Amino acid sequence: MAYRLTVIGTGYLGATHAACMADLGFDVLGLDVDETRIARLAAGHLPFYEPGLEPVLRRGLDSGRLRFTSSYAEAAEFGDVHFLCVGTPQKAGEYAADMSYVHAAARSLAPLLNRPCLIVGKSTVPVGAAEGLADMFARTAPAGGDAVLAWNPEFLREGFAVQDTLRPDRIVAGLPAEQGAAEHAEKVLREVYRTMIADDIPFVTTDYATAELVKVAANAFLATKISFINAMAEVCEAAHADVTKLAEALSHDGRIGGRFLGPGLGFGGGCLPKDIRAFMARAGELGADQALTFLREVDEINIRRRIRTVDLARELLGGSFSGRTVGVLGAAFKPDSDDVRDSPALDVAASIRAQGAKVTVYDPKAMRNARRAQPNLEYGESALSAARDAHVVLLLTEWQEFRDMDPSALAKTVAERNIVDGRHALDPDRWRAAGWNYRALGRP
Repeated sequence: MAYRLTVIGTGYLGATHAACMADLGFDVLGLDVDETRIARLAAGHLPFYEPGLEPVLRRGLDSGRLRFTSSYAEAAEFGDVHFLCVGTPQKAGEYAADMSYVHAAARSLAPLLNRPCLIVGKSTVPVGAAEGLADMFARTAPAGGDAVLAWNPEFLREGFAVQDTLRPDRIVAGLPAEQGAAEHAEKVLREVYRTMIADDIPFVTTDYATAELVKVAANAFLATKISFINAMAEVCEAAHADVTKLAEALSHDGRIGGRFLGPGLGFGGGCLPKDIRAFMARAGELGADQALTFLREVDEINIRRRIRTVDLARELLGGSFSGRTVGVLGAAFKPDSDDVRDSPALDVAASIRAQGAKVTVYDPKAMRNARRAQPNLEYGESALSAARDAHVVLLLTEWQEFRDMDPSALAKTVAERNIVDGRHALDPDRWRAAGWNYRALGRP
């Protein structure tokens, strides 16, 4: 059967999933309550930056396999499989996830489901949420028990979203407890993902709760690994050791590996920080808070890296930012993204400005979002303009153009040759040979 798919929510996850599913040959209808976003997507323009995704979007539109709407009624009539891809941000003033968008989408869709269908949750939710949603669909959808829910967590990395959608490391399917419903959900999902399964991508079936835990557990592990090497950077500074060499030596141990073992400014973005905090909050609600107390230190280590980066820059200026000019290279939380949510780079820039410096920021893709998030900072049109007359330059997002910078060319525009490499992206010997005072976290 050629299933028709809807994607509820067309933010980063939803727009990517809709475009990629259309590229696989499905007829896809994307839905969002944001009319401006729908109009942009329908015109072939992404509301965010993601390498390689816009051509996929336009192929889907040109082929007629991909459309967008703001009508839940149209989506319910169109779809055989409905993917829930709405956001679950951190609640204001709390660690817990805000489930209001998921619940609103589910409540809007359910009363319109008058024929058998599969609803597939992809949003990152607290464990236990799927069971409640499945009950709500069974009670309020006209199709009753024929409106079946499965949970299929996403594992997208910003900058690699197309690859991670079309060739994921694994596909996880959380299935209902009732055997007939579970068999039907698995059959449908295997058909939707048939090309990936044919390429030997593992297809893991489990219950709702385990599927919900897979995403947050994976993010908790990755955040822990990042904070571990950054904790070692703190020790290396105290011991006058080199954390980059330590990380290199550790990476050769097959039990440890080198991925996510890069020391530096730490993690940010819309997933890792809020997901580990929501994980802690949910564990507390379940009475298992002691199991995740280590994540609080993981979070605190990550925040300390930002503070220490500011300290390094201040040390290079003799102990004060007052009246000084600072150039910041990078605003996005990582390269190949325009996402500035919980961005370490912007956090550091704002902290330095608050201590009396004039701060100018440049990022290849995140300038619009950065200006919205931190309107009090100044912004340059290039790395050279951001560094003009600077007493210290900080590299805080490791874009390739920053890695490739000529230290001699940059030296001609600054007031003093001081640089803090917050991402270990530069060759210290090359920069020191060009007369720069080079500092980096965890390095002598």
